[in-house]
Amino acid sequence: MDLETALRRQAPACAHLGSPMYAELCERLADDAAAGGPTAVVLAGHEDDPGPSALALRLLGSVHRLVLERRAGALATYYPSVGGTWEPEAGWLALRQLLEDEPDAVREWLDRPPQTNEVGRATALMAGLLALPWAHPVRLVEIGSSGGLNLLADHFRYVTPAGSVGPEDSPVVLDPAWTGEPPLREPPRIVERVGSDVMPVDVSTTEGRLVLTAYVWPDQTHRLERLRGAFALADRHPTVVRREGAGDLVAGLTLAEGATTVLWHSVMWQYLGREEQDRVRGLVDALGERATPSAPFAHLFLEPTRRTPESDHEFLVVLETWPGGERRFVGTSVGHGVPTRVE
Repeated sequence: MDLETALRRQAPACAHLGSPMYAELCERLADDAAAGGPTAVVLAGHEDDPGPSALALRLLGSVHRLVLERRAGALATYYPSVGGTWEPEAGWLALRQLLEDEPDAVREWLDRPPQTNEVGRATALMAGLLALPWAHPVRLVEIGSSGGLNLLADHFRYVTPAGSVGPEDSPVVLDPAWTGEPPLREPPRIVERVGSDVMPVDVSTTEGRLVLTAYVWPDQTHRLERLRGAFALADRHPTVVRREGAGDLVAGLTLAEGATTVLWHSVMWQYLGREEQDRVRGLVDALGERATPSAPFAHLFLEPTRRTPESDHEFLVVLETWPGGERRFVGTSVGHGVPTRVE
């Protein structure tokens, strides 16, 4: 895939997910790359990056990081995340100037995968936890955990017209969290939390918080507010995120008597190679075979998934439970999780 195509393909996704700013910039970057402008110079060597690696978002995340660090000059004037106002023509010219003036600074993050740790996706996680068929406490395990913020899902508040779930004083309020008919009851008690990531983010540090903030789209201030609230919760309730690949974490996972072990992930599957996907899938099936009524196992995920081989991809919330091997669609969501429609 050439640079122009990789950049332009991201534009409609950004528009669909509510970022007109990034949709505009992806089109402008694509035009500039096709013309051999500074975009092409900065991205030289990435012409053959695979589509799922999200080259456009890696580039824009690197630029946003420079804005947040006050290293982007006049460009900050147009970034709502730092109090600016987006103006398509002037904003694009300022960004293009940054690419021309500071190519090495922009390249510093091009090899990083986007790590948003979007806490809005906790709507899918909590919908799945509320749908568990057992009343056991939960051991929550997350692969592709980034900073581990969604491991704190039971500390978020989920608001619907019919009522809410979670602490009333939570600094993370997901509203509307769900549409449809979610079960409004107390969530299961989470007694253990562990995550893994090949590039874990330490949210207790300024650098870690910069990473996660940089990958939030700067005109989506509601997402930035949620993230700041999650940082506040992480200060009170630190979680463990291991530097470990998905397959290695699942390979070491055991089940526990009197608790439901829940393996959870969201919008990370595309970043695993096919061999790693197959390995994780095989390990999940093996854990399912070992599950018992007193030590059950669940695999819960929000990923672009097809209901049937002929269907289009949707952001489906899928819950697989053992013993029994039942697979059900809990609901459908959007890329950033809010709202999730419960089926």
